[in-house]
Amino acid sequence: MSISEFGLIEKYFIKKIQRGSVNRIGIGDDCALIDVPLGYELVITTDTMVEGVHFFSGADPRLLGQKLLAVNLSDLAAMGAEPTSVTLALTLREVNESWLKEFSEGFLGLANQFSVDLIGGDTTSGALILTVQAVGLVPKGRAMLRSSAQIDDFIFVTGNLGDAGLGFKIEKGNDCFSSDDALKKFHQPFPKINEGLAIRDCANSCIDISDGLASDLKHILKQSGVGAKLDWDKIPLSKGVKRYIDTTGDWQMPLSAGEDYELCFTVSPDKVDSIDIDCTHVGVIEAKAGLRIQRLGKTEELVVKGFEHFS
Repeated sequence: MSISEFGLIEKYFIKKIQRGSVNRIGIGDDCALIDVPLGYELVITTDTMVEGVHFFSGADPRLLGQKLLAVNLSDLAAMGAEPTSVTLALTLREVNESWLKEFSEGFLGLANQFSVDLIGGDTTSGALILTVQAVGLVPKGRAMLRSSAQIDDFIFVTGNLGDAGLGFKIEKGNDCFSSDDALKKFHQPFPKINEGLAIRDCANSCIDISDGLASDLKHILKQSGVGAKLDWDKIPLSKGVKRYIDTTGDWQMPLSAGEDYELCFTVSPDKVDSIDIDCTHVGVIEAKAGLRIQRLGKTEELVVKGFEHFS
């Protein structure tokens, strides 16, 4: 006898919930109820992952569950928000209990690391589509926005860039040498929640790098009405990505490949000493519109694009 929709939810999700202090009512009613503490604002984001677009058919369900939540928490990190709760909508071709067990353990395992409650969602049948809405809290007026970069701000990034892009190429079967670090970065991104909280009081603007540094930084530039220049020699690259570039000559890959889920943020020169996380200074905000890169002794327009749906 196949498991029912409500039996599925109860077996794999409800019993593992740890109710947070702001989540009054979660799964079990028509809607969840959240108490917003005085002096705070809700931060809400939604992401969808579609089989064949965002992940390969046959992907490890445990890693997929973890990644689905991680990419949503990464958006909250970019706003300097503390995550509190999520909703989960699953569209499944069939009820595969082994798959669900692994998926839920990956999803809820990461949720528990950040004390995040699953407070609602939906299940339905169809092509495999996974959607999460994540909710967080930030003190009023202190969220980091894309629209607040200032001329002469220094541009910083956390971590290394391009590893997830290299992992994607390896997973896709491209003629690349293998790299366990790159594959882990592609399959198991880790949201920079703690870093986002740490820079909230010194950063003027911030975005998470989901579609590539060039593409995502341009969102900050457009929203802030400024331009920028990057220094290629300062871009943080792993040994694997450096080897890939040396072999292929494709130096633009770490600037255009998505899914790194690192943070890109800007800080006024007088607040740089307040930064208390591991990060790399990669460029500067300028008055002149556009995005430029300094490389091999020359400065040129950077026209690479990141991933875009419908393009």
